[in-house]
Amino acid sequence: MDLKQIKELMAAMERAGIKKLIVKQKGGDELHLERQDENPTPTHQHAATFYPPVYAHPPVRDEGARVSPVTKAAHDEGSSGKEKAEEKTGKYVTAPLVGTFYAAASPDDPYFVKVGDRVEAGTVVCIIEAMKVMNEVKAGISGTIAEILIENAHPVEFGTKLFRIV
Repeated sequence: MDLKQIKELMAAMERAGIKKLIVKQKGGDELHLERQDENPTPTHQHAATFYPPVYAHPPVRDEGARVSPVTKAAHDEGSSGKEKAEEKTGKYVTAPLVGTFYAAASPDDPYFVKVGDRVEAGTVVCIIEAMKVMNEVKAGISGTIAEILIENAHPVEFGTKLFRIV
């Protein structure tokens, strides 16, 4: 068996996904071919990186700007106790899985929803990327978006509050 034939066998093994091949010839000669794993299992495992839940301050949306973040302290300074109590009413849309929160389908697209938008139960309000899969998150209830609690492209945990709907 010449080198060209052996290379052809090796290429055929790769195409077919065969890990080991033994060729026996009439004269008693044998050829053993074995492929190594392309991604061998590491001998030690690294601990998974933990990202704690991100509770960002609600962004302020103007007609002219996409998002301008405001600190909670600055937001709270201008509101009275009664406004604070009213601020917490409503229901929350929470993250159904761990991943990265995206407010738009792509960076150049407009956000799915903004504060003041009316949504129905089936309205897509954001996307959460998990393991390179984009998962649409729907409002689940009808109402008006009162707050967006997470900034775009931030990691979220299961159950993280994303939107407040009144």
